[in-house]
Amino acid sequence: MLCRLCLLLVCLAAWPASAAEPARFDSGSLAKIEARYAGKPFILSLWSVNWCGHCIDELTMLGKLSKNEKNLPLVLVAVDSPEDSDAIRKTLRKLGLSHAESWVFDDPIPERLRASIDPTWQGELPRSYLYDKAHRRQAAVGTLDEARLKAWLEQQGQRSGAAK
Repeated sequence: MLCRLCLLLVCLAAWPASAAEPARFDSGSLAKIEARYAGKPFILSLWSVNWCGHCIDELTMLGKLSKNEKNLPLVLVAVDSPEDSDAIRKTLRKLGLSHAESWVFDDPIPERLRASIDPTWQGELPRSYLYDKAHRRQAAVGTLDEARLKAWLEQQGQRSGAAK
């Protein structure tokens, strides 16, 4: 009986996290994200669940936009810590972004991760990077302007017919 219980516990521990579980973002994660989107445009949005009210405004706009733009190429990176994963999941679900690719910083020294994304980034949020198909990127500091974002999506050929 004890062996069965141990086996069950081992199986449960190996069970994959839910789809909404944020992946752990480390110094090599941006390269993985860029490789996965090779030849495709995407939005990298950096935010915090704990201390950035403007981030919630931006995520609210992105959640509404994603309802019309079913293939919105969005990658969300919370600059919080893995201990905040429940709050991150709840916030994204509430804002209609539980389907979006989600990451959370996983380094006790977050400055290292900021530098791996952009050596000039001092930590201000929200911050986004709009990657075109060739992965030339434009930084957007502060809340993304919805009209600018829609125009950028149009340029990238990412706007759906229903949302035009």
